[in-house]
Amino acid sequence: MTAGQWKLGPVTIGVSAVVAMGVLGVIFGDVSSAETRQVVGPLAPQATEQTITTTTPPTAPETSVATPIATATTPSGFAPAPHP
Repeated sequence: MTAGQWKLGPVTIGVSAVVAMGVLGVIFGDVSSAETRQVVGPLAPQATEQTITTTTPPTAPETSVATPIATATTPSGFAPAPHP
């Protein structure tokens, strides 16, 4: 096989893929020159039977102070742990 034949293989595959995508686009697309174009007007609001609830947000965020569940001591030879 020559270098030209090696280059022709990927080109053939690429062109085939482009043609296949074009054919599939025409088959599955909604393109038709025979149909008239539909004009969509304003949509009416849908009745979903949902209710709207409004709440007043708190004036300050609710925060809490975390406390540790367990305590530990520093082993000998280590610097003492800082305490807040």
